[in-house]
Amino acid sequence: RVNARLRIEKAGRRGKTVTVVEGLPKNRAFLRDLVGELKRACGVGGSSGDGRVEIQGDQRERLRTLLRAKGWVVKG
Repeated sequence: RVNARLRIEKAGRRGKTVTVVEGLPKNRAFLRDLVGELKRACGVGGSSGDGRVEIQGDQRERLRTLLRAKGWVVKG
């Protein structure tokens, strides 16, 4: 069972907002597939690595719904 944490980051990004999903397994293939799925669902760019996924913009509501549909516990 995955316990995902959502938060917003702006620091060091020239004022641009990204939504960060943390607390994920540090499995490169899993993260690559997950970030692709989330980017398509939100229609924005993103990246993954080191147990976290970054999606451009404030996508907390949409990501919360998508991750809970997978049966994950989502905080934040």
